[in-house]
Amino acid sequence: MHDIPMSEVTPEFARCWQAAGVHIEHVAGGQLNAWLRAHLNPPFLEHLSFRLGNQLFFLRVEDEEGQIEGPGSLQGLLSVADGCKGHACLMPMRKRGGKWEPALPGWGLQDARTKKLIEPPAEISDQKIEMTDWELQDFAVQVVREQIEKEGHELMSWQANPGVDPSLWFVGNDGPEWVIVRTARYPHKDADLPVNWRSVADSCSRMSKRGNFASVSVACMQTISEGGTLYRGYPLVTNYAGLQPIHKMGRAA
Repeated sequence: MHDIPMSEVTPEFARCWQAAGVHIEHVAGGQLNAWLRAHLNPPFLEHLSFRLGNQLFFLRVEDEEGQIEGPGSLQGLLSVADGCKGHACLMPMRKRGGKWEPALPGWGLQDARTKKLIEPPAEISDQKIEMTDWELQDFAVQVVREQIEKEGHELMSWQANPGVDPSLWFVGNDGPEWVIVRTARYPHKDADLPVNWRSVADSCSRMSKRGNFASVSVACMQTISEGGTLYRGYPLVTNYAGLQPIHKMGRAA
């Protein structure tokens, strides 16, 4: 269990953030493989993130003049980038003529540690990169989120750190509910409820006693013959049977 700051954003930062995302879309010229994060729902580790080729990029948007400050921290950015074996990037922005624009040329990105300019296309390689636990958890949380929304429920918050529980909150039929998400890699078919689930339930009970467990198993048909390794960017097949109320599972555990 970890406490993650649930910072809100100011309207001005939201405008700065939106301009940063529009710039990335424009300079990518339609070549982005996927946005990983393109929303302002807390909690925050990065502000924006995307995949290009076999590389992941995690962005913290900053005001060059320091007049506005975004949520989260540099430490959070580094933790998610390192956990996903991706690139931690800063994106300095400046306001000119009432509009936000990148302060740096090209993609407008710099390495968060060295401050050197980063051009994402130059980082792409032909190397097969196995998905990290962070990547797989993010994918699984997305699967669960989409199903919850299809069922007509409102999402409250979500995060994809595999070492933090719960993974998401949503508004159920009788109020807030929380979900612990776990993944299983092929050939395993089911993930196990974590042994510390009671501690998670106790911590969440201040807001809701309605907890759920979501097991998402993942396979890659292209690599089944060679052991089923999950490579970044390869199409995935999932098996997800829906939410399981934890109080029912707990009695059987």
